[in-house]
Amino acid sequence: MPSSSPDPGGAGRCYEDFEAGAILRHPIGRTVSQTDNTWFTLLTANTNPIHFDVVYSAQTEFKRPLMNSTFTLALVTGLSVNDISRNAVNLGWDEVRLPAPVFEGDTIYAQTEILAKRESKSRPHQGLVEIRTVGFNQDGVIVLSYRRTILVYKRGFAPRIPQPKPKPGK
Repeated sequence: MPSSSPDPGGAGRCYEDFEAGAILRHPIGRTVSQTDNTWFTLLTANTNPIHFDVVYSAQTEFKRPLMNSTFTLALVTGLSVNDISRNAVNLGWDEVRLPAPVFEGDTIYAQTEILAKRESKSRPHQGLVEIRTVGFNQDGVIVLSYRRTILVYKRGFAPRIPQPKPKPGK
């Protein structure tokens, strides 16, 4: 399968930049922490003690707290944004799978395959791109996979990132 390097200009890919079959290895990994797990669990009001109670989770098959699975989904999606959806709108996730647990201290990486693309019938300045992303840990074990559909701006139609100029100080 063809491989594609990260967007060299840093402005994000547009619809024309996607090619079915391309595999994009996202260059940034992130080590997850107890603080990440606790904050995310509290923010989302997830009261399952497997995420924050060491004594409870020690009684499970995992013997320690699991990272919140929706945190893992958000993280892997975030790791792909610069390469995949910086100029896009997310339309949804499908086939989300969690084949292995994520623990505090794991470093998570991501890779995306471009499955298909097509012009939008209702939005002439955009196109739809279907992708499959996998998240994996420092040992290469896949911890998350999903399909996602994004609505991507065509070249010349993506909103511009504001770049105000600094004013001289007094």
